[in-house]
Amino acid sequence: MAIVKIILEIIVVIASILLTLLILMHKGKGGGLSDMFGGGLTANAGTSGVAEKNLNRLTIIVALIWVAIIIALGLMAKYNLI
Repeated sequence: MAIVKIILEIIVVIASILLTLLILMHKGKGGGLSDMFGGGLTANAGTSGVAEKNLNRLTIIVALIWVAIIIALGLMAKYNLI
């Protein structure tokens, strides 16, 4: 079971980094931190609607994977399976 825990922890780290990058790739909607760091300057040069929709889907999938693994690790710790 220790090997499963290590594999899940590695997947969580990779998913966390990927999720952070995916969130940062989203186009700013205005008035937030993205505008403070230059997002407002490139508002017209943003991604197309299809690309943004696919980015949203990928972000949601990675977030769900991240949550599922966190829950699995928590349950494993609770029931002393690790």
